[in-house]
Amino acid sequence: MLAVAIDRETIRKFDVAGPRYTSYPTAPVWSDEVHERVYIERLKVFGQSEKVLSLYIHIPFCRTLCAYCGCNVIVRKQDDKYADEYLSCLFKEMDLVAQYIGRKKTIRQLHWGGGTPTYLSEKQIERLFQKTAEVFNVDLKGEIAIEIDPRTATKEKIDRLRALGFNRLSMGIQDLDPNVQKAVNREQPYEMIGDLYAYCRQAGFRSINFDLIYGLPFQTTESFSRTVSRVIGLKPDRIALYSFALVPWLKKHQKKIDEATLPPSDVKLDIFLQARSQLLDAGYQAIAMDHFALEGDELAKAFREGGLYRNFMGYTVKPADEYIGLGLTSISFLEDIYAHNHKALPEYYRLLRAGMLPVERGKILSMDDRIRQWTIGALMCRFRIDKNEFKKKFETSFDGYFTEEQAHIGRCVKDGLMKVDGETVEATELGKIFIRNICMGFDRYLRKQDAPGRFSRTV
Repeated sequence: MLAVAIDRETIRKFDVAGPRYTSYPTAPVWSDEVHERVYIERLKVFGQSEKVLSLYIHIPFCRTLCAYCGCNVIVRKQDDKYADEYLSCLFKEMDLVAQYIGRKKTIRQLHWGGGTPTYLSEKQIERLFQKTAEVFNVDLKGEIAIEIDPRTATKEKIDRLRALGFNRLSMGIQDLDPNVQKAVNREQPYEMIGDLYAYCRQAGFRSINFDLIYGLPFQTTESFSRTVSRVIGLKPDRIALYSFALVPWLKKHQKKIDEATLPPSDVKLDIFLQARSQLLDAGYQAIAMDHFALEGDELAKAFREGGLYRNFMGYTVKPADEYIGLGLTSISFLEDIYAHNHKALPEYYRLLRAGMLPVERGKILSMDDRIRQWTIGALMCRFRIDKNEFKKKFETSFDGYFTEEQAHIGRCVKDGLMKVDGETVEATELGKIFIRNICMGFDRYLRKQDAPGRFSRTV
């Protein structure tokens, strides 16, 4: 059980809008300073190194739109022609990236996300994997992962994925309550999920993850507790327990959600705490902010050993040096830049058909950005900062560099979010729940108020 009491006053105090810190600097402060030429230069430098690669491939299509969705998706009825057109341009992008790298790089981590990667037919799945293996050296002993939708992941597709070398699956479950599923336009009976999960286990996947979301319409502590109990009964290796991000100013379709049906912030936090307690009691280890894993899973081991990382896929084990994203809206982090692909499908197609990489914007990181990126990453992934490690890495003292942040640290200590013990700054149990609030105090762009856009609530 979580040894911390949280009252409504505490919730009101810390329930503010703030970044999720899947990157730093966060995407709203990126600009057109990163364009195709800048990205090409970094690809060439990367090609001259011995560094290996994490590769993300984005498949944007979904058959239907889930009301809660915050991802970049395109709704299309099931028809091979849509994915065929997309794959033809995706292959052009892959060839261009490989051309500028100049050598066949090893991929230690491959991830297909979306959208819905299982929107692809079996033949399209095989074509995409074979093309990737032709352009890159895919290490099948590494992590080969895919996000699947139980409504489109047939047993034939599961067999094909396993035969190609995929060894980890992530299933979009969200909630098992029929009323909640109907409200968010994602109806998938428990029996369907249970049968598919059993089949995937039999097929021999190394690790299976379930995604759950709390804070959805009509959720209650009791209803979500039943969902978590059923999930525990299936015993997936990992569980991602995400907070519903209500951002209708960014995702217009969320305006269809009646906010009166959403649990209030105090109830929403109760739902999270109850689910967390259930998972801990069932033998799952809490991994940083919103992930859980069985003790023997490599994610749990990485967390215990300080080898956990955070990127746009959430928490992950990082077996590679650099990260490249391919496809619509994909993001790369290469050397010292973020590069973000175009979000509009027609523009993505136009640029690639003209032989150009579809980079729209990004960020060149300054030394200050790198220092704050490391600091926020240490808090998000380990809940602690080792001042000696900081000094060794950046050749300056933590307290000396963050003089302006000392007041924030002092407030966090007073509020019970942090504790300072000699050469260590660490989040308390309460601080682990509100880790985003702690990190916000180290975000230079938020403090200067030059970060455009709005963020989801921290509760």
